[in-house]
Amino acid sequence: MKTAAEPLAPDALASAGRETKVVDFVSKPMAREWKTMRTMIGIHCRDHHRSNATPCAECQGLLDYAAARLERCRFGAEKPTCAKCPVHCYQRARREQVKTVMRYAGPRMVWEHPVMSLRHWLDGFRKAPEV
Repeated sequence: MKTAAEPLAPDALASAGRETKVVDFVSKPMAREWKTMRTMIGIHCRDHHRSNATPCAECQGLLDYAAARLERCRFGAEKPTCAKCPVHCYQRARREQVKTVMRYAGPRMVWEHPVMSLRHWLDGFRKAPEV
């Protein structure tokens, strides 16, 4: 399943001079996790950095980093949510950045994207694979 790792508005991509990175996910849960991550970072960036069309440079960097980490996940189709994962592949600074984003955007996801929020919550019950 291919998903584009792109800013919130594809139209603004050309004007910003950025290229769209295509991430090839192995399974639907991984693609769903990527979509959730992209949405949460979008909510955080919109409310904190007043960026509506595209994420700011800092948030775009975090999105690119998250896409690279998710794409290279060693668990593939059996991947649990990152919070339940036995291997922490994010650098410490990036992990703190993601925690900040999720603490802010998580409660807002329930109102803005209830189905995505419910699926992410249910994915959290998946058992983590053995290392």
